[in-house]
Formats: sequence, C-alpha cells, structure tokens
Amino acid sequence: KFEFNPKVGIDNPALTLTEDTDGEGVGEPRFYLLTKESTETFGFCLHEELSCQGHIIRQIELGGVAQRRGLQDGDRLLQVNGHFVDHMDHLRVVQKIKASGNQVLLAVLDGDSYEAAKSLGRDLSQMLPDDIRPRLCHVTRDKSGFGFSVSCPEGTKGTFQLSVLQDGPADRAGVPPGSWLLELNGDSVKSYSHMQLTRKLKQSGNKVTLLVASSAVEEFYRLRGLRVTAALADTSWLPFKVRELHLLKGPAGYGFLLKEDDCSSGGVGQFLWDVDVGLPAEQAGMKQGDRVLAVNGESIEGLDHEQTVRRIRAREDQVTLLVIDPAGDEFYHSVGLGGMVLPWLGS
Repeated sequence: KFEFNPKVGIDNPALTLTEDTDGEGVGEPRFYLLTKESTETFGFCLHEELSCQGHIIRQIELGGVAQRRGLQDGDRLLQVNGHFVDHMDHLRVVQKIKASGNQVLLAVLDGDSYEAAKSLGRDLSQMLPDDIRPRLCHVTRDKSGFGFSVSCPEGTKGTFQLSVLQDGPADRAGVPPGSWLLELNGDSVKSYSHMQLTRKLKQSGNKVTLLVASSAVEEFYRLRGLRVTAALADTSWLPFKVRELHLLKGPAGYGFLLKEDDCSSGGVGQFLWDVDVGLPAEQAGMKQGDRVLAVNGESIEGLDHEQTVRRIRAREDQVTLLVIDPAGDEFYHSVGLGGMVLPWLGS
C-alpha cells in the first residue's frame, strides 16, 4: 500500500459531480483537487487487490484532505492530473501522484459504477473529458509584438480573452485562439483592470509567460468550482525541459557527486557535480550543475542531503533521476512553479 496522509486542507471547496445513473447502473466520474503542505500527505492509500479491478482508494484518514474533499473508500482512480491511468501499472500510478508535489487533480468513479461499467465493456476513458489541463506558454516578442490582443468586458476586472495572430509569436508558443488569460509571469490577473494588464505586459520586456485556458477547460473548472492553477498545467510548450536520466552502476560507480547548495532562485537544492567522462552519469546525459528534482519517480522536495543520498542508494545497481539545468530551474521559479516536478508530468 502507498499512504498519503495530510493534516491540512485547502481553501478550495470540495466539489463532486452528482452521481446520476444512465439506466445501466453507471454513475458519473467525480473530480477532486487535493492540496497539502510539503511535509504532509494526501490522506489515503491506493490499493491493487486480487479480488477487485482497478486502482482502489482505501484507508482514508479521518480528518485528512481526502476525507474532507469527499473521496470514498472503494472509489476507483481513473485520472491523475488529466492523465487516464486505469490501464497503467499500479506502481506507475502511485509515482504519478507522488510526483505531483503538493497538489493533484483526481478523477474517480464509485466502486459499483466501476464494476458495472467493466461488466458492460464500456471504455472508461470515454467517460472523461479529452483535455482538462490549462496551458503554460512562454512568448517571445518579435517585430510585430507578442502576437496576441486582449479583450475585456467594459467595467470588469480579471476577465481577459486572447485573440491570437496566426503564425505569430503567441501562436507558435502554443497559446490557443480565444483562450482565457489566468496568470501573467506567475501572477494571477484576477484583480487586474485592462489598463493594469497592459502596463504589466509592457513591463515584461521581450518575454512573457502566460497561464491560459481554452473555453472548454475554463468551463470545466468553473462548473465544478475548482480553481485553475499553474500546478495543473500542460507544460509541454515551455522552452525548458526536465530530463529523466536512467543510470546503471558500473565497476567505478555512477561517476558523479551530489552536493547541497543554495539555489539561484532561493532555497536549498541538491546539485550534480564532478561528472566523470565516460562513466554512466555522463553517458546518461548528466551535466555539471543539474539540479535533482526526483529520485526513482518520487519528488525530493523538502528532503535534505542525507535523505536524498539514501534515496539514490535504495537500489543497489541502478537509479533514475529527474533533473533540470540551472537556466530551466530559474525559469520555473520565475513563473511560480519552483522545484516542482510538474514539467515532467506534462511531457
């Protein structure tokens, strides 16, 4: 079993969909946004059981986030951060939840409905929206500007829709036409007037990072009372990528040193140095100064140096590291993602 056991809740209300049946005993999926502190867990166990199909929610902690949000014992997990997981290996699903950091969006189906849908041969993925993730886009100005214009209903604040110039900078950066602007450079635009937003754009220089949502995605969250955040975003359009390195230990070891140091963007991190030429670390693509984000699929956020070393040594002859270079690390901090592992989930 894999425990997630938080002590604190979130400001967002717990919202679920009414379980109307379709005449065949199959209800509708329910969506929950869970948020916890870095030292805590989500307050449930995810089981794989011989007598039942699917990834099963069990051992919900009394008073924990999962219980307060409304998760039920026996619920089957269908989606993690917009990714369908019912067909995935159980350990991989657990890793996806752990790699989410402090916030995760889950879609579940009650146990009876799940069993009924399976017996009817229904495709469970078809019961879920195709894409429920907002998008983070990094736009670089060219001679024509950023390639988008902003409209806002007169006399309102925080409601901005984007018109996107075809083949312009915003279009090339992945901004969907007609999308709604939620954050600018890591800051919410909810309280901005049109004039304030225009001023912020001018102050951004030649590059801006936008959190945007298509009309369908915005409606999905609004109807369920869920707040759209960068933590849930598709980051595949961003210019900086995290890298997954799989190392097999050789006769001389892995060929790198792990050092704890201050991050340029604040806080303390675990960095990779003294990468030896020709040894497994270099062969896997490790670079001097890379910062470690996760070890064997689990975030190391909040861990100290010794705890991280123990994670690396947990498997005798191999390890998988999620890393990012200094420029990418600084960028993610600048847009409010910090050391979170979310870019990996969007890749």
